[in-house]
Amino acid sequence: MSSDTVIALAEQGVYTLLIVIGPLMILALTVGLLVSIFQATTQIQEQTLAFIPKMIAVFIGVVFFGPWMLQRMIEFTINIFNNIPNVVG
Repeated sequence: MSSDTVIALAEQGVYTLLIVIGPLMILALTVGLLVSIFQATTQIQEQTLAFIPKMIAVFIGVVFFGPWMLQRMIEFTINIFNNIPNVVG
């Protein structure tokens, strides 16, 4: 197994990770920003007020984006299993 193969597999893994987790991170960032603006305007400084809406938004995002995320991860896993003969020998 050459170093180019290892780097290509690692690159593909990181790319898949970023693509799969990206929508949830953007969703959590957006909800966190909206809650922070709400907290700043109302001067409410409760820590759980920032955490609970993000958790709910990410859960809804998983429900909505879940099948697509699962499909991307399955494609990556199938690709890894199909490349085992190339990596081993």
